[in-house]
Amino acid sequence: MKPLSRLLVKRDWRNGDRIPRTGGVIIASNHLSWTDPVLLSHFLYNNGRWPVILAKSGLFSVPLLGRAVRGLLAIPVYRGSSEAAKSLRVSEQRLKDGGAILFYPEGTCTRDPDLWPMVGKTGAARLALESGAQVIPVAHWGAQELLPYGEKKPRLFPRKTFHVTVGPPVDLSKYAGKPPHAAVLREATADIMAAITEQLAELRGEKAPEAPYDPAGR
Repeated sequence: MKPLSRLLVKRDWRNGDRIPRTGGVIIASNHLSWTDPVLLSHFLYNNGRWPVILAKSGLFSVPLLGRAVRGLLAIPVYRGSSEAAKSLRVSEQRLKDGGAILFYPEGTCTRDPDLWPMVGKTGAARLALESGAQVIPVAHWGAQELLPYGEKKPRLFPRKTFHVTVGPPVDLSKYAGKPPHAAVLREATADIMAAITEQLAELRGEKAPEAPYDPAGR
């Protein structure tokens, strides 16, 4: 993975020291490209963590990338089936074993026209509240220039730069002890996505939208 990452992109890595080196932790990130798992995995590995990826089951059949996510011992997510909840149970066990779960709360690459993070799904928040694990927000930029969403052929030249930064743990203390009802999970998810967006705004040097894009139009 590391030689491939070095070959594909230049690096602008910031605040890697904010990633806990031991113990179960949830790494929550924005999602721009199918190359995200490769590039973020290199970043996390170089900062002392083996990345356990929660990935859509369809990614396991994508050439090259599928081999990569299987090699990383990724946890497949099967949507709309009886297997859908299994990924969270496996993730919780990995956290108990001290794993670092790389989670994309959006569930897919952003559809925001300006590539800001969308409204997130509640899986990461549920996992955090039920396990008590820290959530570390990570934002990145540049993967979409290497392989824009929906395209199959990477744009290798000129060589792109992968920018990534890490924020402080998301403060979810106000939800401690509350039952994980839908409203609580939505609020906790919004806090996680806001933390990721804040880091991305700093990385891009731009002001983020006041409200995240909602593909459901709510």
